[in-house]
Amino acid sequence: MIKSTIKTVAAAAMMAGLALPASAADPGPTITQIQERGSLLCTSHNGSYLGFAEVDDDGKWSGFDIEMCKALATAILGNPEALQLIPVSWAQRFPALQSGDIDVIIKVTGWTMSRDTELGLQYSRPYFIGPTNILVRSDLGATTPEDLEGGVFCINAGTSIERIVADYMGARGITYEALNFEKAEELRAALYAGRCDALAGFGPFLAATRFNAPDPEGFTILDAVLALEPEGIAAREGDDGFIDVINWMMSALLMAEENGITQANVDDIRANPPSASVERLLGASPGVGERLGLSDDWAYNMIKAVGNYGEIYDRTVGEGSVYKLPRGKNHLWSNGGLLYPLVLD
Repeated sequence: MIKSTIKTVAAAAMMAGLALPASAADPGPTITQIQERGSLLCTSHNGSYLGFAEVDDDGKWSGFDIEMCKALATAILGNPEALQLIPVSWAQRFPALQSGDIDVIIKVTGWTMSRDTELGLQYSRPYFIGPTNILVRSDLGATTPEDLEGGVFCINAGTSIERIVADYMGARGITYEALNFEKAEELRAALYAGRCDALAGFGPFLAATRFNAPDPEGFTILDAVLALEPEGIAAREGDDGFIDVINWMMSALLMAEENGITQANVDDIRANPPSASVERLLGASPGVGERLGLSDDWAYNMIKAVGNYGEIYDRTVGEGSVYKLPRGKNHLWSNGGLLYPLVLD
């Protein structure tokens, strides 16, 4: 009798709790600081990282990572221009986050165990799946990494590429000399000048490097994939509210693509949403913002400003860009890729 009563009371309490409206979430210290400041402090690059963070002669930034910074700024502040892009090197990105000089790292940053556990970082779900490849001088005739025995590799200093190359080559007994560079411009110049036999790096970066070479046919990307690395957005550890916003920002961009919601048609779809989940996504019904400490139209504002994930990919590194990089594993799951939206209930 006592057990039955306890179960009944527990069930009633649970139902009562479910019946209550969701309370506004505490956005956490990072989002509160961003909102009070009126701008997001996001990473750019110390120079240009082609396809992801590029700066022109007028100081205007573009690229995949820059678009993700704009998306996050819009989600939090409603304006893609409410953004301060802070140029940092690969090695500086972690100290800059830890010191508070930036709010977030969106800089093709691989999710590794040491970074996750030793640097006080908290990662989002992957926003880009990046292969590590090798770009070689075509005149070497190399078709496999083994053909580069004793060769000189250009590598970006302070990146996970150093470890990936060391692990891959070491496991196969292939000796090589590493020539490290802090800036991508210096690294590319060294490759073009013949100081290196090969350049190991992020696949999209290699495609852009080859495209911009004085003689693109003089370079070849080997078929070998040294590693497949999930690139995550990194924030300071302990601020779960901020990571929640970042994860749902990414999910909203993917959900928009999955449902055919674009920068051009988002207003029409918001006026006549095809499903309850799309209605919630676009803030046509309340609640999607309150849970995160944001306005209910945060996802609508973001899609209106930057489009969906596919649109961002296409205009920065994909078919709509000069790089024409195939999406590969960065397709939606329904198109054979690894990316998928979370469930918006």
